[in-house]
Amino acid sequence: MQKALLTVVAEVYAKPGHEDRVRRLLQDLIEPTRREEGFVQYDLHVDNDNLGHFIFYENWASREQLQAHLASPHLTDFDAKSKELLAEPVRIVFATRIG
Repeated sequence: MQKALLTVVAEVYAKPGHEDRVRRLLQDLIEPTRREEGFVQYDLHVDNDNLGHFIFYENWASREQLQAHLASPHLTDFDAKSKELLAEPVRIVFATRIG
């Protein structure tokens, strides 16, 4: 039996007026993340009704590889650059597919 993937949904809310800057910072995460060990899927979305609400839908091979991603230089750089641009802390949901 194949090991279940770890699914992550991360929600990011830009402060009003900072939507474009946050979008660019998030887009800059895609390429380096897709080269990481354990990456399966890493897709960025924007809410059709709120252009300052961004959603990453991710799948990882293991929690350990996700933890390495969260500690990666490009993620810590994003955290530093976005601190004053976000309306609230990033919300992360960890899930396992059951059907």
